[in-house]
Amino acid sequence: MDLNKTLKELCLSGGVSGDEKSCAELCCRLLSQYTDDITIDSFNNVIAHIKRGKDKTLLLDAHLDMVGLVVTYIDEQGFIKFSKCGGIDGRSLFAQTVTIHGKENIKGIVSVLPPHVKSKSDEIPDIGDMVIDTGYTKEQLSNLIMYGDSITIDSEYNELLNGRVSAPAIDDRAGVAAILYALELIKDKECAYNIDVCFSSQEEGGEVGAKISSYKLNPDIIIECDVSFAVTPDDKPYECGKMSKGVMIGISPSLSRKMSYRLIDIAKEENIPYQLEVMSDGTGTNADVYTVSMGGCISSTLSVPIKYMHMPVESVDIEDIKSTGRLMAEFCVKGGI
Repeated sequence: MDLNKTLKELCLSGGVSGDEKSCAELCCRLLSQYTDDITIDSFNNVIAHIKRGKDKTLLLDAHLDMVGLVVTYIDEQGFIKFSKCGGIDGRSLFAQTVTIHGKENIKGIVSVLPPHVKSKSDEIPDIGDMVIDTGYTKEQLSNLIMYGDSITIDSEYNELLNGRVSAPAIDDRAGVAAILYALELIKDKECAYNIDVCFSSQEEGGEVGAKISSYKLNPDIIIECDVSFAVTPDDKPYECGKMSKGVMIGISPSLSRKMSYRLIDIAKEENIPYQLEVMSDGTGTNADVYTVSMGGCISSTLSVPIKYMHMPVESVDIEDIKSTGRLMAEFCVKGGI
């Protein structure tokens, strides 16, 4: 499996929360190497049953949606007003090129005054005061886009030094890629559990997809694969993970401590690089939903450390994705819960 190629495909496939169809279809194609039992439900959750024949079911979940924008209004001059979809960082929007996903894809720019006509006191405006300029008139736009259409910031997949890459939507296409990597590692192996996969929709809008799929799948055990914060110069090192230091194993009151310890033991046995992610309350991931749905389930999180979350230049080390996938694969085979 060419993990770098797979991650690139995933990151450039679009899929703002609520408009994940393009990414969901790609995920179906990627999963088809491991099973033909794959469905996309009406909420764009991608659900696959990988292995069967055991008493307990383990669910591997990662969300496939990305943060972005939505069209809210077109003024008389043809400028497009927009709002956040998910927790996108407004600081990253100024003077960006964007794509509006209407009846056809339309390019635009987030309008900005040149510095020559700005006062020194000017600050970056609130997102509600920004507009997108496409060059079209209001009448032309009215035939091409609708209110509620999704908008993505144009960004590239850039390969950096030392195995690191920068791209949009690494949150959480890195988690999707890690699960696919795990499936590659276990495809010819006997597993301790039935294995289900869910690439869930609308996590950035409140774990909507997971709330639905938890009732459809009702797993006994879940590994939630998401991303978390890698330390940058302006962060407190003790509050973040470190890029290139391996998978982050979650420790939280809302997670199964027994499961966390089991994952730590396996990482040690197999020499898989890992670090701990200590959370004092919930996890802020789909694990919080699965843990308490229906009769509840044993839950854990494995996080890939990334930098610049919710910006169009999110960055990750491919080796951290591999260590995450390896740990998942080893747990699938060894079990112990």
